[in-house]
Amino acid sequence: MDADHLSQRLATVASYVPQGARLADIGTDHAYLPVNLAKRGVITSGVAGEVVPGPFKNAEHEIHKENLSEQITARLANGLQAIEPTDHIDTVAIAGMGGTLITQILTQDFDRLAGVQRLILQPNVGESNVRQFLMTHGFQLVTENLVSEDGHDYEILVADRQENPTQYGEEDLHFGPYLLADHSPVFVAKWQRELARTEAVLQQVESANEVPAEKVASLKAKISEIKEVLQRVGA
Repeated sequence: MDADHLSQRLATVASYVPQGARLADIGTDHAYLPVNLAKRGVITSGVAGEVVPGPFKNAEHEIHKENLSEQITARLANGLQAIEPTDHIDTVAIAGMGGTLITQILTQDFDRLAGVQRLILQPNVGESNVRQFLMTHGFQLVTENLVSEDGHDYEILVADRQENPTQYGEEDLHFGPYLLADHSPVFVAKWQRELARTEAVLQQVESANEVPAEKVASLKAKISEIKEVLQRVGA
């Protein structure tokens, strides 16, 4: 992968960046996402934020190599601290982290999202945490996507600022309201795999010398929930 050939996961994230956006890509790694968008004329400016010195240097190198130093700024900073008010950022992308970490990043410097109109978030796990954050912090989910690549499933959540976002129940927070409604073959395959994995874990737990009743109950509830959803979507 490089800036001209994004992975399917990153290309999907890129597809939700509005034309003319001022983008902050947090956890940018090589800055492939902002560089790709700048080269294609999608973003007017960008910040490539990275907390780890090695990837930060990679981002700097990529931006310089493509002669985009006047358009994209690489910053070594923790999370949203990469964003300065003078950047006038209106779109933030955070991809490739756990949902708990994404939520923590958004929460601890929430004031830096003051002018941000769109969040494009791709958690590797813990997606329900991210949906919960959006729902309680003035961001309305506008679409979701599910990409299967190299043996992994990636959910992409897109949310726009809105004063009174829809309040979702546990099922929507867990499975994703848009993904649930769409129930694509990728969605069905993901949850069939998750069902099989959870059933295997339950079998292991139940065969232990001391069976933890609380853990068993939790796993059985999860299995029941997944089965109900799969049955409803005709899987």
